[in-house]
Amino acid sequence: MHPDQPVLTAAQRLGLTAASFVLMATAIMALGPLIASSAWWWLCAFVSAGVLFAGAGLRALRVRGALVPLLEAVVLLMLLTLLFGGSTSLLFLVPTPETFGLFGELFSGAQRTIAQQSVPAVTVPALSFALALGVGVLSILLDILVQVARRPAFAAVPVIVPLLIPGFIVETGVGLPVLVLVAASYLLLLRVDVRVNRSARFELDRDDGIATVTAPRRVPVASTLGASLGVAGVGIVVASMLAASTPSISSSLLLGTGSQSTLFARGVSPFIDLGKDLRRPEPRPAFRYLARDGDRPNFTLLTLDRFEGDVWSVADRPVDGDNTVDAMGAPVGLEAEVETSEHPIEVLVNEVRTTWLPVPYPSTRIDGLQGSWFWDDESLTVRSADTNTAGQRYEVTRLEVEPTVEQLRGAGSSAGIDGRYLELPEEIPEIIPATAASLASGSGSAYDTAVAIQAFLRSPEFAYSTEAPVEGGYDGGGFEVIGSFLEQKQGYCVHFASTMAVLAREAGIPSRISIGYTSGSPTTERVDGVQRVEVDSHDLHAWPELYFEGVGWVPFEPTPGRGSVPAYSRPGAGQSPTSVLPTGPASTTAPSGRPDLDPDRGFAGPASDPFTNSGSWRVVALLLGVAALLSIPALTRVLQRAMRHRRIRRGDRSADAAWQEFVATAADLGIGIASGTPRAIASSVAGRPAFRDPDTSAAMLRLRDAVERARFGPDDVVEPPPQARHALADDLRAVRRAMLHDAGARDRLAAALLPRSLVERVVRVPGVRAGGGA
Repeated sequence: MHPDQPVLTAAQRLGLTAASFVLMATAIMALGPLIASSAWWWLCAFVSAGVLFAGAGLRALRVRGALVPLLEAVVLLMLLTLLFGGSTSLLFLVPTPETFGLFGELFSGAQRTIAQQSVPAVTVPALSFALALGVGVLSILLDILVQVARRPAFAAVPVIVPLLIPGFIVETGVGLPVLVLVAASYLLLLRVDVRVNRSARFELDRDDGIATVTAPRRVPVASTLGASLGVAGVGIVVASMLAASTPSISSSLLLGTGSQSTLFARGVSPFIDLGKDLRRPEPRPAFRYLARDGDRPNFTLLTLDRFEGDVWSVADRPVDGDNTVDAMGAPVGLEAEVETSEHPIEVLVNEVRTTWLPVPYPSTRIDGLQGSWFWDDESLTVRSADTNTAGQRYEVTRLEVEPTVEQLRGAGSSAGIDGRYLELPEEIPEIIPATAASLASGSGSAYDTAVAIQAFLRSPEFAYSTEAPVEGGYDGGGFEVIGSFLEQKQGYCVHFASTMAVLAREAGIPSRISIGYTSGSPTTERVDGVQRVEVDSHDLHAWPELYFEGVGWVPFEPTPGRGSVPAYSRPGAGQSPTSVLPTGPASTTAPSGRPDLDPDRGFAGPASDPFTNSGSWRVVALLLGVAALLSIPALTRVLQRAMRHRRIRRGDRSADAAWQEFVATAADLGIGIASGTPRAIASSVAGRPAFRDPDTSAAMLRLRDAVERARFGPDDVVEPPPQARHALADDLRAVRRAMLHDAGARDRLAAALLPRSLVERVVRVPGVRAGGGA
């Protein structure tokens, strides 16, 4: 009797390996819309090739087949060590405990970068590690299906993982060219497998001297081409339907958290959260800093530059991987005529956990940060792609810009700046344009208008209050809120900042809003003679920035009793050095603090566990989906077995159902059986160890006799009575138990996870039949 599977030569194994690599390499191209540049693809292709061709080499050395996947996992570990282990490894290939600690940090960083980055994402080391690890694991699974289980039709299971991911993230899903390439690569693998099987069977039968290869009829080329194109078309349609029907979770974040997307990238203002936090009585420490030149700047976290009527939000711009913080860009619009100076500031973050780094605007470089941090081209805000601010210690070089009043008064306001900084809704409360027109009348320049707006909001008419907006129902930063604020004249920093920004736009001055911290409170402690300054949640603040051509973005302070008024923005600046703005009456409600920043809950709440945010749950859901896909063959086989037992109990061709299940079980376990009549099949397996037991052999013969009576008996043969059907089911269970007991652990596992009986028609080689005889 022939073995169940032909033994493949090294060349045949290599052909299957090459086809598997082509399939995996084309499948991971589906991730292209999600990741910037192409270096990540070459990295993943290198890892996949290393794993797959290492397996081919091990098999060529006649390593036992069951050990090859384990050794491939070792090769994957060595490749990851080579690429990411660095100095923690031995000879760059052997991992040490320190290497595994580094891998753990990279894996945690990968979870954070998935939640924090926009698409296309920058391939920071943590993301590259996750991609390499994932592709390596999928390559091992692909190799197991193709080389160990010899079920290449199931190669679609690991390949579909990268095809499904884009559909969860971007609305367009996978592009049609990639789907065509993957379908063609899949057909190539199946074709190579057919040729390999046919060649191996022929060599096996020729060596045994038993002619078991039947000459197939010559089939026209057009027929096989049509069938192949048909299979490819079905694959493309199915993949397209999956990609199209999968809902896009987020068009701006790479599996990002809903809360973070809401706050920073999806258009919902953080003002309401900031107001709630300011009403909390107990402050929380944020960070401390040492400024050797005595600087007391504001620290910006993020800049809101898009106004949509109801909310202010951050323009959706992906991270630029070239914008590393060791050399930051020049401020937009700043010309050389404006005097500048650089000042170093050392910062130590206490409890703040956010992906946005508190830095003065503008800054020229940042040193000492852990993780991957990048600056935005327009706002110069700094955000991380794989970590957060917790425990960070860094030195930021602040660029102090010192424009003169003459430079500001002579500067243009809107030339060369993006039009979105002037956008306003078409219908706004009448009080807004009326107020802007009143303040701009008589002003000789945009600068004078800006100073007039700031002076108006800091006048005794307005009062600082965190409670009045809530009680009056106008909390937030939208134009309706601004209209109510101009009537009530009570609010806190977000109302003053958003009102000045909108009035400036109404007057033709580009504006935006920065959110961050004021300069904090000096302490009595000194470090190397430098006074330490403490910043806590009481210092959370929002302020407007207005654009002047040649100077760039210039901060103003319209909120009475908060922050410090820049010298250039005081009425009479440049004329009388003693003129200052009125500060207005004391607030009836003192500014109060809030808990530390948290990227998962916006500007309120304690740091949360990373798995409590929706982005991480989406990752878990994706992994569960992959597990569900992998379990489809096993679940299908269980359902098929249950339906056949149901047919036996109901008397629905019970003998046929029992015999079909017997044959399917034998096929799942790799028990070679002859094709043909039930008697021939029973004869081919009678000598196996499972049927040496008299009771088991008798049970199998009763199954054979029952199906022969049903198939070859008189037409008027009726179904056996219930008691006989129960006995038939008992015989089937006894035979199945015996075959399972006789099979090895690997065969039982393969039968449970990858039932061969389900794909017999897919992988059957035309013109080949199994050897007969017991």
